[in-house]
Amino acid sequence: MKKNKNEKINKRHRAAIQRNAKKKKKIAIISIITVLGLAIALVVGIGFLNRNTGPVNIGTTNVRLNQRKPLIADQDLVILIEDITTNALFYPMQIDGYRMEVLVVRASDGTIRTAFNACQSCYASGMGYYVQVGNVLICQNCNMRFDMSQVELQAGGCNPVPIFPENKTQTSETITVPLEHLKQAKIMLESWRS
Repeated sequence: MKKNKNEKINKRHRAAIQRNAKKKKKIAIISIITVLGLAIALVVGIGFLNRNTGPVNIGTTNVRLNQRKPLIADQDLVILIEDITTNALFYPMQIDGYRMEVLVVRASDGTIRTAFNACQSCYASGMGYYVQVGNVLICQNCNMRFDMSQVELQAGGCNPVPIFPENKTQTSETITVPLEHLKQAKIMLESWRS
């Protein structure tokens, strides 16, 4: 009788150990699946944020969308109308030793827009310049996005620094931004891309 009782106790004990082992195994599997799911969600989330709001490294963007013309030093900027498309063109300049850049683009309504490649709020950071991604310009400091049709419309805030019609001359073949206007802008843009 004692033997049967001990066998029953041992049998129940072994069954309890097996149930606990199965529970622990289920908990371990659920934990692993949860950790993997969170890791995947984190990777996807970081990728999404970097794609949509993070700074864009010029080396990874489409070069066709970020074409730079040769450096212009201490002279009027003359832009050929025939070169201007819906892809922004960037004209690097050196005025009295200061580096700056002018961007020009044809907006969706066909008008030509010009601005200094500097975010009015962020230029002093040295990173407050724009690159084109798709059909928008993105500030490399504050990540503000601007459709090409917004260029040159407003001054202040995070807008690209506009070059208004009174500060340039446009003919059927060229747009000229005079050296005098470029010299006035150099003081504001002295820390551009420092």
